[in-house]
Amino acid sequence: MSDTSPGGSIKNYDLVIVGGGMVGISLALLLAQQQPDWKLLLLEAQAYEGSGKQNNHPSFDSRSTALSWSSRKIFQAAGLWSQLQPHTSAINNIHVSDRGHLGLTRISAKEAGVEALGYVIENRWIGAVLLEKLAETSIEMMAPERVEKMTPLKSGVRVDLAHSGETIQTSLLVIADGANSQTAQKLGILSHQQPYGQQGIIANIGLQDAHHGVAYERFTDQGPMAMLPLPDFDGSPRCALVWTQLPESAEKLMAASDKDFLEALQQSFGYRMGMVKKVGERVAYPLALTTASEQVRRNIVVLGNAAHSLHPVAGQGFNLSLRDVATLADVLGKAKSVGADFASLEILEDYQQQQLADQQNTLMFSDNLPKLFAQPSSAVALGRNSGLVMMDLLPSLRSGFAKFGMGMANKEAGHGS
Repeated sequence: MSDTSPGGSIKNYDLVIVGGGMVGISLALLLAQQQPDWKLLLLEAQAYEGSGKQNNHPSFDSRSTALSWSSRKIFQAAGLWSQLQPHTSAINNIHVSDRGHLGLTRISAKEAGVEALGYVIENRWIGAVLLEKLAETSIEMMAPERVEKMTPLKSGVRVDLAHSGETIQTSLLVIADGANSQTAQKLGILSHQQPYGQQGIIANIGLQDAHHGVAYERFTDQGPMAMLPLPDFDGSPRCALVWTQLPESAEKLMAASDKDFLEALQQSFGYRMGMVKKVGERVAYPLALTTASEQVRRNIVVLGNAAHSLHPVAGQGFNLSLRDVATLADVLGKAKSVGADFASLEILEDYQQQQLADQQNTLMFSDNLPKLFAQPSSAVALGRNSGLVMMDLLPSLRSGFAKFGMGMANKEAGHGS
């Protein structure tokens, strides 16, 4: 793009990514690995204080992420998996049950023919690995920095920055700054939010007994809860808790003492993981399905939670975003390599079309599953428990469910496999 500044030069970039969290950095790294001559800039509203596991970026806090098999393949292709794997706990088996009913199903990595069904890792370790890799590249980063104004141009987007006062231009602007993106809203790209009327409580839980790599998904009358295996801490077994509650119950649990919280958790979850012994920092947030009104325009892409933010029930949010990232990087790279306008609407719509089925199926599954198990009707309860029993009895049903959870349902082998 040409310099349009009357008073001096304006920096030009191939891509400017707004949002330096896990999604934004992953896209930048995939692009840089694919073609080192990409001119990339990351803009992040929060300052990065410290490095490695001490950094305090809100995306890299003590929460955990369950990485699917497809996410492992993407990180492998990016040369990041060898740094991530030591901080993960493999999911060898998944146990799904409905509290107060007999129906349950069990899925194993061995039966699925993979090393693990997924891997649980604390976000701070993902952040540490991504930032360490980022420092080895020529990718530019400005933090803290915010977008003040965006002006669509004939061949790109002009971006006025709030903190530095600089003006830059980019062929492609990628918006990845989280759900209900303020940046997207400035362009008239709105978020549609469907609240679930629930709060999600997240905490790390210390266990008396080893978890043996089993992930539990348990549906209760309050909502679904998950206990996901984490690496041991100081020799003690741990898991990551995601506990869905009605707002009033969540408020009481957040205000409760550690002892009372653990007693309530034990009563609700049962003893499948033995005794719960400790609870770390608790965080609660309202649950909603949030989708952007648009994901692509000429010279603009909306990505990650800014595009779609899901119910945490099946742990698919970041995994879907990472598949979006991998597909987008692939489409952009191919276009650039043949000299095409990679920021054109035609190219960006090609990306969106490739991801359409994956996004629709994942959103539908994550939205409908908690609703199904929340139905108090005895007829619905009988139907869903019959389904769990059938899945436990029929390998073909388990295989389909496992492939979906691993991110392989719509793209059979996943990226990089």
